[in-house]
Amino acid sequence: MTNKQEHIVVGISIGDLNGIGSEIVLKTFEDQRMMDFCTPVIFASVKILSFVKKELNLPVNFQGIDSIEKAIPGKINVLNVWKENISISFGEESKEAGSFALKSLEAAVHALKNNKIDVLVTAPIDKNTIQSDDFRFPGHTNYLAKELEGESLMFMISENLKVGLLTDHLPIKEVAQHITPQLIEKKINTIHKALKQDFGVSMPKIAVLGINPHVGDNGVIGDEDDKVLKPTIEKINRNGKYVFGPYSADSFFGSGNYKNFDAVVAAYHDQGLIPFKTIAFGNGVNYTAGLSKVRTSPDHGTAFDIAGKNQADPNSFKEAVFAAIEIFRKREEYQELTANPLVVSQKKKYDKKG
Repeated sequence: MTNKQEHIVVGISIGDLNGIGSEIVLKTFEDQRMMDFCTPVIFASVKILSFVKKELNLPVNFQGIDSIEKAIPGKINVLNVWKENISISFGEESKEAGSFALKSLEAAVHALKNNKIDVLVTAPIDKNTIQSDDFRFPGHTNYLAKELEGESLMFMISENLKVGLLTDHLPIKEVAQHITPQLIEKKINTIHKALKQDFGVSMPKIAVLGINPHVGDNGVIGDEDDKVLKPTIEKINRNGKYVFGPYSADSFFGSGNYKNFDAVVAAYHDQGLIPFKTIAFGNGVNYTAGLSKVRTSPDHGTAFDIAGKNQADPNSFKEAVFAAIEIFRKREEYQELTANPLVVSQKKKYDKKG
């Protein structure tokens, strides 16, 4: 694995082959300046990417490698995960495409766990076609929670807004029963730690949205906010963290109140992601906070409706690459600062004297 002074090796899983994953990955690295920041390693096959390049007439070059050790800085490296010939049918759901998306993901995660790559950026998968005996999860986040150390949390991030979720891919009817004091504490602690070590926020301020409309209106519209959420927030504050709320979700974003906080905690998927994608769509990044390794992805899905039409915007994937690099650097800095604060303090003192 690299240190922060060298090129960060960015591993990329290719996602669903019938979606826009290959397109946005190749478009991201059309700009040679991207290689000034990282060494990309795409887990797929040269045959597949050559087909996509030709079909979409993309002006990008890459080289095939058979081991990560052979990756060359300044080049787009494609690690051949499979040799089979695969038929791509843009825009169609296919179990075959899903199986190869899983092959790519498994190989990339294996490399991440073994420090062969520094960070992982995942192109979108189809949550239906990827299901198999080896993948029984509602998405990347839950799969990575099993494979990597830590407490995984879906954390949607952009320059001006960060949204974490208490629950993510759950049916709405199950949300309230899953939100317990233990879950709230765990998720908020994960967000608090991520803000400090991954984003350099020394004293994070976190807002929490209510579970029910109007925070339950004193029990008229549900009592979960009064009985579960409020007491837990008070307990967390007594432990020295700056956590505020719960706030009524319907007016929180429209009023601009989110700008007063470093992160916002939503109770469930759509409560957090609808406003996030409304405010930051195309520039947002899905970051899996709380893990021992760094993983990001774009803020959108496979986009089967435009796959193969050369219409996909790579900006969110590009932001995901930049976010992964920046988080990796911030985390290295944080680990250095907290490993031996006396040495760092003395170094700063002597630097000032110099």
